[in-house]
Formats: sequence, C-alpha cells, structure tokens
Amino acid sequence: MSISHPDRVLWEEQGLTKQELAEFYVGIADWILPHLVDRPLTLIRCPSGSAKKCFVQRHSWAGLSDFIHRSMVSDDKDGKQEVLTVRDIQGVVALVQSGVLEMHIWGATLQDLERPDRLIFDLDPGEGVDWPQVIEAATAVRERLKGMGLVSFVKTTGGKGLHVVVPLTPRAAWKDALAFTRGFAEAMAADEPDRYTTTSVKQEREGRIFIDYLRNNREASAVAPYSTRSRPGAPVATPVSWDELTPDLRPNGFTVENLPERLRRLKKDPWSDLPSIDQTLPEAKSTRRKAKR
Repeated sequence: MSISHPDRVLWEEQGLTKQELAEFYVGIADWILPHLVDRPLTLIRCPSGSAKKCFVQRHSWAGLSDFIHRSMVSDDKDGKQEVLTVRDIQGVVALVQSGVLEMHIWGATLQDLERPDRLIFDLDPGEGVDWPQVIEAATAVRERLKGMGLVSFVKTTGGKGLHVVVPLTPRAAWKDALAFTRGFAEAMAADEPDRYTTTSVKQEREGRIFIDYLRNNREASAVAPYSTRSRPGAPVATPVSWDELTPDLRPNGFTVENLPERLRRLKKDPWSDLPSIDQTLPEAKSTRRKAKR
C-alpha cells in the first residue's frame, strides 16, 4: 500500500521518516509477524512524530484501512468490545500510515482469548538501579522459572528494562495466570526486599526493581517484539538470547537504523524454539520458595 506524507519525520534526531519506518517493517516482516498476527493490539499513535503529542488507541478510527481488522469480542463486563488485529505486513504498513509508533499485544490470540499463551514479567528499574542489576534480575527470574520446569525467553524493551517471556500451551484461565505471576513476583520480593518490589509507587521503587506482573491480565498488553518505541533514538524492542544478556548490551541499543544488520548477521533466531515449547502452569503451591536464611 502507498504511504501519504512519506517524508514526514517521525524521529527528529535521526531524521527518520514515515516511508523509512514502513520500509523497516517490510524488511523485518518474517521476524515481527509471528508475534503480531491475530493478537489484539494496543497502539501508540504519534501522527506528528515522536516528539509531538502521542495517544493510546485500542479501537477503530475514521478512515481505518481494510488491512487493519476489526473484531467484536467479549469484555470483562459480560458485554462486547472491539479489538484491532493485523494479519500481514500490509496491516503493519497501514498502522504506520496512521502514525502508529508502538504496537503492544495481548498475551493471547483471537483464537483463544480466554487462555493466555504468553506470560510476561516486566522488570522496571527504579531510580539508582544500574543495568547490570536488571540483567541479574532477569537471570534470577529465569532460574526460578527453570526450577519450576518452565522455559523462558528475554527481550529488551527499548526502554530501561527487560521482559522475561514465558510461552504457554493455552490451558490456564487468565485469573490463574495472574495468580501465578503475582505469587512468583511476591516471592522474589519477599526473598530479596532490598532488590525487588511489586509496588508501582515510584517513591517505594527507588534503588529496587519493580517486577510488574499486571501485564498478565486479559486486556493488558506489552510491547510487541520488534516494535519501535516512541522514544528518542527510535529504539526497537528486541528478542535476544540469554547468552547475549551482558553489560555490553544496552537496553535501548537496538534501533530502526541498526536492527536490520543485526538480523542479517544472526545465525539463529534467539526465540526460534518459542513456538514449539509445550508447557503449562505449575501448581499454585510451587510458586513460593522458602526465603534464604
């Protein structure tokens, strides 16, 4: 599809245009589409660029492209609500045409919205927390999950933190997914209260890492792998291998400008095993580990 105002600059510092953003997504279509297709979207639209006013969009708008699909699904109040999805790269380009700079996805697909197929632990560092501590936190989450028999994956967010992602065979209900992730996060915070917290109150997060488990609600969302962020530098949320997670890796270091070269050089997709993982939530009692003495 064609792009109107192709020369409109979306990230001023880089001079990155609407046309270039569309071409970026077309170039990485095989990487991004498996994480986007048929998942309800929460969009950040910045029609005049990242430095100007941005707003959240979850439902259709006037002039919506036919490549962006609308579906009516049940909401959490026994009613109906509209969700937006894409099925192909034309849909992603149509989002760019509408000024979308961030695509956030639900943890379930249209085929089974009531049962998540991905859990997310969002590790958000407070003031005074440095990057190596965030890496240590992600590794600690991974090891604790491994102790429960769960395989996990990691991605940069294009911000300051990391997302640890747990693929699931969709069997558990959302309430069970939330209960599991809440118990898991609270156990980590109880074991090391000087390092971790489950409160979102900024003053109480200073020097600690907020383990945000609330993204594991039915209508909550997290930034999609390979989505850009509406932040300085045009950063991209990027899946990485656990081996890559070192202090040399910057949390916002992957950008529209350098990500295509990274993908060309990769010998293997760091998340290549994710679709084939067959695992389900452990019993609730196993989420809490005894505190260290």
